[in-house]
Amino acid sequence: MIYELRIYRCVPGRLPALLNRFDTITLGIWEKHGIRQAGFWTVAIGKSNHELYYLVQWESLEERERKWSAFQSDPEWISKRAETEKDGPIVASVANMILEPTSFSSVK
Repeated sequence: MIYELRIYRCVPGRLPALLNRFDTITLGIWEKHGIRQAGFWTVAIGKSNHELYYLVQWESLEERERKWSAFQSDPEWISKRAETEKDGPIVASVANMILEPTSFSSVK
């Protein structure tokens, strides 16, 4: 099992729009493609409250490539994403990392 950490830095004031998009659109499309989330977090105390952190769980890098590509090219996702950005961009930048558990990690 591998985990992908994704960090979305929002345009100031647009985090609520991103959270709504995940809640009402993105997660349903992920389900259709078999993408499994392992958790979502916002910053309660820290230097920026414009960020969303989340983990995606993958069986392998091959699974990630196949399913993420299918999601990104899904016509429903492309259309709904455009609708949610009609008032301007939501996300300023995205960072992602593939995480590997240590030998002493409770999550493997």
